[in-house]
This record gives sequence, C-alpha cells and structure tokens, in this order.
Amino acid sequence: MQNQEGNTAIEDGELITYEIPEYKLQYNDIIDVNIQTIEDMMQYGFNNKATQMNGQMGNVSAQSGGDVYYMSGYSVNQMGNIRLPIVGDVNVKDKTIEEARIDIEQKLREYVKSELYVKVKLGGVRYSALGEFRRPGKFVVLQDRMTIFEAIANAGDLTTVAKRDEVLLIRQYPEGTRLHRIDLLDRQIVASPFYFIQPNDQLYVEPMKVRETGTGENTAQTLALVFAGISSVALILNLIK
Repeated sequence: MQNQEGNTAIEDGELITYEIPEYKLQYNDIIDVNIQTIEDMMQYGFNNKATQMNGQMGNVSAQSGGDVYYMSGYSVNQMGNIRLPIVGDVNVKDKTIEEARIDIEQKLREYVKSELYVKVKLGGVRYSALGEFRRPGKFVVLQDRMTIFEAIANAGDLTTVAKRDEVLLIRQYPEGTRLHRIDLLDRQIVASPFYFIQPNDQLYVEPMKVRETGTGENTAQTLALVFAGISSVALILNLIK
C-alpha cells in the first residue's frame, strides 16, 4: 500500500474517519428476526430458545461451511417482502435494518398486546471471490461489516500473479449493478467507499501477462517449466533419430 503520485498522501499513524452509509436491504438478502415477549424474557431471560438454537446452528455452519441463516432467516423476495408467521408479508426493500425492525414491530403489535422486543440483524456478509484467489468461492461471514482486505484474506489471499492494481468490484445497488476498478496498491483505498465490503459484492481479480504466457508463479516454477520443455524436446529428437 503506497502513496501514489498525484494523490493526497496518507501518513503512517494518520487517523482516517469514515462516513459509511447505512446498508439498505435488497432482493435476495437474508435477515434474522428475533422476537421476544415479556413472557419469553421471564422464562428464558434475554437469551431465549431461538437465540440459543441460532448459536448452535452457527457452530455447525462454521464447521461445515454452510450458511446458518439460509435455513433460519427470512429472504427478501423479488417484491421486496419477507414473509413472517401469522403476520404475513412485510416490505423491507430499500429500508435500513432499523427501519425494517420498526415496521416488523408495528405489524406484530396488531397481534401481540404484551410487551414486545424485536431484534433484526443482517444474516452476515455474503460475497464472492473469483479469479486469482488461492481459495476462490462464495463466502458468508457472520459479522456486520468487513474490509476488502479481510475479504481477500478469508479467500486465502491473492496469488503471486494477481493484478493487484486492477481488481474488479461488482456491487449491487437498489437501482442496479455497477462495476468499479480498485487499486489495492494505492493507500487511498482505506479512505474510499470500497474499503468495506457490502453484502452480495463480487470480487474478480485478473492474472498478469505471465499467466497468459504459461510460465510459473515464481522463478522456481518457471525454471522447472523451462527444463521440462527442454527435456521433452530432447526426448522427441532422440525418438526421431
């Protein structure tokens, strides 16, 4: 991470502040809705059975690589709704987590007259890592936010032939999809809107020209390929003779 020529330099130890816009729910998002009445709290305390079950499922998911909230959460459909038991459809598209929580609580109060506590969380950060990653694939990280470097590390880091200065970020917006080019070598990335990964982001990293020529990722691999080629040619010549 270098201070690129022409950009405002970011010195070591300099404090960088963020103005992160609140994420708005979109189609295919999954949210976790935890509902507790006063009776639930009196019987089970603040951690009710549903919370404990989610915790157990989270442990299983972490071991198996699955998505805990796929089975226990509520998916936003194409109409922008989630479907809750008894309550029915609740529209959450283009709403923040807090706005969705308020709407769900208002719907529930039509049926529940006692004290009510509603907690809504995004079902983790889902993203895809494609191209020159050591462990490419689709990932779900059970936390509220993560940086692009954490996402790369989670995918096993980049290969030695990855184009670090031309990473393609495909990001979903309420109005559609946008493509962004990111230079991981530029220190300004930590002050950019792309420093934090958003749900459903896709990272694609192209290989350098060395991959197209068929040479190895490092000197040792390249020499091994050269010697293997020479040996093959020598063997063919001997067979011809």
